[in-house]
Amino acid sequence: MRRLFVGLFATALLGAPMAAAQTCTRPADLSAFDVASLKSQLMVTALSCDAREKYNSFVMRFRTDLMVQEHALTAYFDRVFGRRGQQEHDDYITLLANTQSEAGVHDGSLFCERNAKLLDEVLALPPGASLTGYASSKGLVHPISLESCTVPPPGTQVAQTRSGQR
Repeated sequence: MRRLFVGLFATALLGAPMAAAQTCTRPADLSAFDVASLKSQLMVTALSCDAREKYNSFVMRFRTDLMVQEHALTAYFDRVFGRRGQQEHDDYITLLANTQSEAGVHDGSLFCERNAKLLDEVLALPPGASLTGYASSKGLVHPISLESCTVPPPGTQVAQTRSGQR
């Protein structure tokens, strides 16, 4: 029943205005989406695998980076959706957590085995390490397609896409 609800909820959100308003994302936006995905994955892991203390340590250690990236994500949604920015942002974060939780349901008992090491890895990062670099290297879930709008060199066409693949 829970699986059906999560699936229906995710489907409803995918059909929401957020999916229709595709726009390209700047490198700073992509970093913010990567960090949001990492934070959400770690939260889902902490709740599912009884690792709340490690998650709290992560949040405390990277509090400044997390706040900077959250502001960047808010700026993206405000820029793209205007007055609906906060609602679209909230919907995205909910969709992200639901997508990652659904993966946890699908993985069953292997979920904690596969994901608990993320908490250990991020906590083992050396002081001053780039959280954005780490997050982007993990290939975590993005439940919407994100197309980079970096300006290509003259005479070339480049489209970089990140989607809901791990």
